[in-house]
Amino acid sequence: MPDSGPAPSQADEAFMALALAQAQLAWDRGEVPVGAVVVKDGEVIATGFNGPIGAHDPTAHAEIVALRAAADKLGNYRLPGCTLYVTLEPCVMCSGAMMHARLARVVYAARDPKTGACGSVVDLFGEDRLNHHTDVVSGVLADQSSALLKAFFAERRAASRTLRTAVPAAPQSQGE
Repeated sequence: MPDSGPAPSQADEAFMALALAQAQLAWDRGEVPVGAVVVKDGEVIATGFNGPIGAHDPTAHAEIVALRAAADKLGNYRLPGCTLYVTLEPCVMCSGAMMHARLARVVYAARDPKTGACGSVVDLFGEDRLNHHTDVVSGVLADQSSALLKAFFAERRAASRTLRTAVPAAPQSQGE
């Protein structure tokens, strides 16, 4: 899966580190640890982290939260010249929103082999028939993002096992 954008820079790594800090905030709230940061002209203009569980909102992905905040700050739903950094490959919903926002670049950390829309499952950004094309850079701090996600899900599985073993079996009823 080739990327259409330039190789990542030190600035890309620094902004991705900020996105990873946002992902940790999601984890702290019991959400899947995905974080996002929107940057324009070298300045962070918005951040976001996953929140669909707490917000009861299936659209409250980190990317959407950050895009909404950036659009609000700039007073425009179009975000030309902006780069969105996200710790996990965007899904179809988020990729579509990024295209509508006219982002210049999307930089993501870990690939998502189940729902990734930057080439892992589908490649919306590589679709020639669509009218806007965003440069995509992948793999920036991918090891750190993958480790965070793996640790989160390992913790959830362990908690689930503990809960299952801690619940006493229902008493067997004696025949009356």
